Amino acid sequence: MTKKIILLLFFPFIANAASLPESLAVPGGIVIKQLAPSHTKKPTASFLENRVLIVKNQDHWTAIVGIPLSLKPGVHQLQVTTSHQKNKKVPFTISAKDYPAQYITLKNTQMVSPNATNLARIKKERRPINRALNTWSEKDRIETDFSLPVVGRLSSLFGLRRFFNNQPKNPHSGLDIAAPKGTPITAPTTAKVLETGHFYYNGKTVFLDHGQGLISGYFHMSAIHVKPGQRVYRGEILGTVGETGRVTGPHLHWNIYLNKAKVDPALFINSYLAQLKGESIN
Repeated sequence: MTKKIILLLFFPFIANAASLPESLAVPGGIVIKQLAPSHTKKPTASFLENRVLIVKNQDHWTAIVGIPLSLKPGVHQLQVTTSHQKNKKVPFTISAKDYPAQYITLKNTQMVSPNATNLARIKKERRPINRALNTWSEKDRIETDFSLPVVGRLSSLFGLRRFFNNQPKNPHSGLDIAAPKGTPITAPTTAKVLETGHFYYNGKTVFLDHGQGLISGYFHMSAIHVKPGQRVYRGEILGTVGETGRVTGPHLHWNIYLNKAKVDPALFINSYLAQLKGESIN
């Protein structure tokens, strides 16, 4: 009898256990809810009319719900359909979170107040970006135990209320990891490349599909080493750190989307946060 078989006999839950992201019930966070026993048919769920990621976690089907930064605190509901009940309402409570403000000065004023030509480019670029973010691929096994996509220093947190040249802009939608130009950026899990491009604000960009509306984005790259449709594996190089798009220096801006909501990537890499905060860049 092999060691693997012995482990499964004595610890059968290991085969069905999923490594889940950290739960944080705030705007920009993640809510994790058990929906139904895992021996029943897989349920479906939606939040704000968007389908929700569902995984088998030990003895339950479990929803991993992305909470938009714009959501107001209070009681909200998942719409759930199980094998026994349609349109079941599963409530959860979102607490308030006060994200700090960040003031950034940019010499290139076109990155703050674009002219008509640049606005037309930005509008055109929304099509491939939205196409990527609207992707839903049905997949039973979802990897949410992400590895660190780049070795560097945590330089800007998720959710910051941003002011460019004293003008209020959208909150910071991802995690910034500063690293020297050319530092490799790697896939945090097995995924499929959805879209690549060189966009006005995001610079050179890669979007990965991890399944069931879990999507990650990698921005401001200096080079892209993958193509749309390509399957990549944990640790495989996607490209390199750069300073393309709206930046003040070389870094990776990393976004994670759940049910079309931008959520804090730190919730997927909790075990790496100490490393990020202590890493020095030469």
